[in-house]
Amino acid sequence: MQKLLIVGCGDVARRMLPRLLGHYRVFALVRDREQCAFWREHGARPVLADLDQPASLRRIAGLADIVVHLAPPPAADRRRRAGEQRDSRTRWLLAALARGRSLPQRIVYISTTGVYGDCAGALIDETHAVRPSTVRACRRLDAERQLRAFGRRGVVVSILRAPGIYATDRLPIERLRKGSPALRAADDVYTNHIHADDLAALTCAALRYGRSNRTYNASDDSQIKMGDYFDLVADGLGLARVPRLSRGEAEMRLPEMQLSFMSESRRLLNRRAKCELRFRPRYAQVADGVAAALKERENRC
Repeated sequence: MQKLLIVGCGDVARRMLPRLLGHYRVFALVRDREQCAFWREHGARPVLADLDQPASLRRIAGLADIVVHLAPPPAADRRRRAGEQRDSRTRWLLAALARGRSLPQRIVYISTTGVYGDCAGALIDETHAVRPSTVRACRRLDAERQLRAFGRRGVVVSILRAPGIYATDRLPIERLRKGSPALRAADDVYTNHIHADDLAALTCAALRYGRSNRTYNASDDSQIKMGDYFDLVADGLGLARVPRLSRGEAEMRLPEMQLSFMSESRRLLNRRAKCELRFRPRYAQVADGVAAALKERENRC
């Protein structure tokens, strides 16, 4: 069996694990000892290391044939402007992998569709220029560029650009309960989504079919505005819909972080993922995925 290392052992990684076992010998890079028990009990071998402590990464040199990189970048460096932001975690990871006697054969990385910046609601495929406007997206783009350069050393690097990830435990319930406003329809932005189960399945597909130095929009088929998404979840939970503001009112009343999510509008095309990765989302429309998430939540209760 090929050895596969998961870096970034969060929700999506846990959803991937059942799909990987039996096909790969799975290692999970964890930084907290408390996490080791979960991965060991579920069939993976934990490796204790920390992407923020380069010396701890020596043990992964030459360890894996395949790497799934799900780890987010570190916090923003406030001394740098947006376009100067760097992902030191990816830098240390690649440096550690480069020290092995052999390089991994393949790396799959989960990036963000935020690298496209604001597209004024246009339909966007992977050929669209990248113009990140937030520090979050700039750090992700830096990671992409590092990985592409690493791929030129003979490693197959596939990049999945994911939008808003949702699932039963990843719905905007707290925001709805607080009544945090959304934009009115005339000023609202298109937002894109993928269910966490579909992202896990797509990542596994990229392990098999992903092409070298290739990016893929990891999105479902829906085209929905942000406020309508909030209404969809609110109606399903029986909560009040959030109030709507004009853009001018929002700029005066809402914090900068919240406004940044309301300043980018795009509609993603996922034809490349469907054609090359054979992606068939279980939840093609966000309404279907939200309904399934709410039903699971009800069953838990």
